[in-house]
Amino acid sequence: MLNKKALYLLSVVSLAFIIYVVYYNFVYDPQAAGFLSHKTNLKRPLQIPVWLNVMYIHVIFACLAMGSGSINFSSSLFERSRKFHRINGYVYFVSVFLVSLTSGYMAPFATGGKLTSIPFNLLNMIWPGMTVIALYHIKKRDMIRHRNWMFRSYAFCFTNLFIHLISLLCHHAFGLAYKTSYILGVYGSITLLLILPSLVLARKKRLFI
Repeated sequence: MLNKKALYLLSVVSLAFIIYVVYYNFVYDPQAAGFLSHKTNLKRPLQIPVWLNVMYIHVIFACLAMGSGSINFSSSLFERSRKFHRINGYVYFVSVFLVSLTSGYMAPFATGGKLTSIPFNLLNMIWPGMTVIALYHIKKRDMIRHRNWMFRSYAFCFTNLFIHLISLLCHHAFGLAYKTSYILGVYGSITLLLILPSLVLARKKRLFI
């Protein structure tokens, strides 16, 4: 489990991002007008009402995965109620699969076309795969490998955050077109979230207790 300092930082970042995502998608721009304005030259017609409903489900379960995942890194909560830890773990598990499923629907309409839909679909296999591996190890009562694979899996809860940070940097700081910036954001995000957890786990003595 994470030490108190790391858990506190993770909880603050996760809660702040969840609040932002909920506000932006359900209050500020519930019709996703800003995001949809960049979806041009699509290969197939976009049924906006259907896409929006899928997007809402995607957002809700992405927030649920981020929240439930961060809670389960608490060692004190784990010691107080292992039953809650287990139930909350299954909430995370189901959320990851629903996020990936809804992402699979939206991938063909992704900004950037095939250049982004392909990595999104790969991610929709990698993320649930990592989560299944984590579940497998806890079924084998291997806590260390379960924790490490959960850490790798949980990193992908921040995919959207990394995509937008990278794309904003490329678009506003380097003056690249939004489409190009978004494509770089997708590839950069997935690459970083595959590499960073392993680098962090290499320093796990400072991170875990």
